[in-house]
Amino acid sequence: MVERLNPLIGKRILALLLVLPGCSLFQRPPRPVHAPPEESAKVEIPLAMSAEGRQVIRGAMVRAIQLAMDDFLPWDHKLPGDATPLQQCLSRRDAYDVAAVPGPKGVMFVTLIPNPDVCDVGGPPILDVGATYAIDVVGWRILSVQQ
Repeated sequence: MVERLNPLIGKRILALLLVLPGCSLFQRPPRPVHAPPEESAKVEIPLAMSAEGRQVIRGAMVRAIQLAMDDFLPWDHKLPGDATPLQQCLSRRDAYDVAAVPGPKGVMFVTLIPNPDVCDVGGPPILDVGATYAIDVVGWRILSVQQ
C-alpha cells in the first residue's frame, strides 16, 4: 500500500510546485505608509473639521473615482528605465485632477485631467493624456473609457 501512495504523493507535490509560482500573480495592493509614532504625535486631528476648504464627497463617488484611477494608473505600474521627466510626473496619481458627475441610471462619469501646475516641464499643454470613465455604481464595473 505504501508503494502505491508514493507515486500519488510525488504527482501532488509536482502539481503543487507547478501551481505555486502562479500565486505571485495574485498580489494585494501595497498598504499605505504610516509615519513613525514620534512624527504622528506632532499632528493633532481636530474634533470637528472647519467648514472652510472642506469638501464632502459621497462614498459612491469616491469608489467610482478609485475604480477609474486604479484602471488608469494601476498601483503596480512600472515605468521604463528611460522614462522622461514628463512620463515620470504623469505616472503619479497626484498629478491629476478629477471631475466626477452622476449620470443616468446608476452611472457615474469620472474624468482624470492632468494638472499642468504639477507636471510643468516647460513644453506645450498636455492634451493627449487623461481619460473619462463611465462607471456602473451598482455592479462596480467600468462600462466605457474615452481617452
